[in-house]
Amino acid sequence: MDAKKTRWIACIVLIIAFWASNVCLAENIIKLGVVTKRGGAQNVCAEKFKSLLEKDTIRWVKIYDNGSLGNESDILKKVQSGEIQMAVVTSGPFDEFVPEARVVDYPYLFKNYQQADLLLDGEPGRQLLKSLEKAGFKGLAFAENGFRNVTANRPIHSADDVAGLRIRVMQSIIHQEIWRLLGATPIPLGWPINKELKAKTVEAQENPVFLIRLYKIYKLQKYLSLTRHVYSSHIAVANLAWFQSLNADDQTAIQSAMIKAARFERDWNRKNEAKILNILRKTGMVINEKPDINSFKNRLADLEKSHIFKDESTSRMLKIFMDAAR
Repeated sequence: MDAKKTRWIACIVLIIAFWASNVCLAENIIKLGVVTKRGGAQNVCAEKFKSLLEKDTIRWVKIYDNGSLGNESDILKKVQSGEIQMAVVTSGPFDEFVPEARVVDYPYLFKNYQQADLLLDGEPGRQLLKSLEKAGFKGLAFAENGFRNVTANRPIHSADDVAGLRIRVMQSIIHQEIWRLLGATPIPLGWPINKELKAKTVEAQENPVFLIRLYKIYKLQKYLSLTRHVYSSHIAVANLAWFQSLNADDQTAIQSAMIKAARFERDWNRKNEAKILNILRKTGMVINEKPDINSFKNRLADLEKSHIFKDESTSRMLKIFMDAAR
């Protein structure tokens, strides 16, 4: 074989090896979407997952955050289609894809964080994660957004105070129904909503306190009422077909890393809640720590009879959670 032919063969071998290594690298990269920016609870969970998985496997995690993939509904659609492999998304928007998911956001279902952990880490939570498979999601773990509270430019003490209020809500069927029953005008929008608040397209919003600080809602809304009307979870999911295509060791590693990351983030959120409230007070926000919770509960008493729970599987899931929460 002459030298020229040998060089050609060597070049071809190098090209094939380079192509194969790139294909292998691409297959080992997991694209994970979150809607929030650095410092947000979703990011804390995603970044912890990345560090855990990359430490123990040959896989790499690329995090797409800060709305780079669109709103949370957009992110879920991208997971469904396989455009990205994983996401950490607020539980609310899942109910457009899987009606059973809305039971997690049932108002005043969880009395405290400990009860939320007991149910979501237990059999009710496992059944709900399993139900996500019908929409092409592999449910991995429950991380945490936190208890949701209302901000506005007028004091909110009782349910009477939200009558007619144009309030931004998540793109979620149950959240729209909650605020209709309370007498407000719910406006479903993706996050963030600073422009809409500044333009007064919406008059109020509701979120856990860390998001109110992170997105500087205190610059746009003077009053915060700790209504704690919904415990808002984050659900970590993967594309079901992709997850099932992995070998058993990879499936176990991904599931284990995400469960650990979710628990790490929940602990982070709870440790910082009191500190964040103090920071919000120092910004000049007026915080109502003891609103008339019963007035909100009374207005929402008939929610379980709503048309959004008429579906048999959704009604059954709600009963499982309500019975476990008693």
